[in-house]
Amino acid sequence: MRVIIRAEVRPTEDEEKVVKALLNLFDVQLREEVSGHVKILVGEGGREALVKFRRLLMEQRILDAARQYLLRGLHERGFSFYLNKQAAYSGKVSFCSFEYGESPLGPITVEVETDDPQRAILWLAPRTVQGTPVEEVREPPDP
Repeated sequence: MRVIIRAEVRPTEDEEKVVKALLNLFDVQLREEVSGHVKILVGEGGREALVKFRRLLMEQRILDAARQYLLRGLHERGFSFYLNKQAAYSGKVSFCSFEYGESPLGPITVEVETDDPQRAILWLAPRTVQGTPVEEVREPPDP
């Protein structure tokens, strides 16, 4: 499993706050990239990068909603999704749509590459019945 997390630092934003938003949700080392005049923070890792994110989904009790967002971004070699940067700064997971401008400061973009994206999604956000996971995957694919 390979996880890539990106967030643009807009000119009106404090870079340290964007760093905090990313680190509130993910366990990654961040590096800076520049594309034109745009600064982008990038973090890469394996499944360990998603452990904190997975725990937050369970604590916030949003597994079913999260799974639906993750499935929307499903593709042959993995899945991708967008998160609200302002919510992440507060330590909360809030999914958003990049196309509809739901994150005015730009989203946090997460790309997950894996041989078994369906299993990885079930590991992150297992199915539930009345809020209790019923189809929990203990370990994601790609050891």
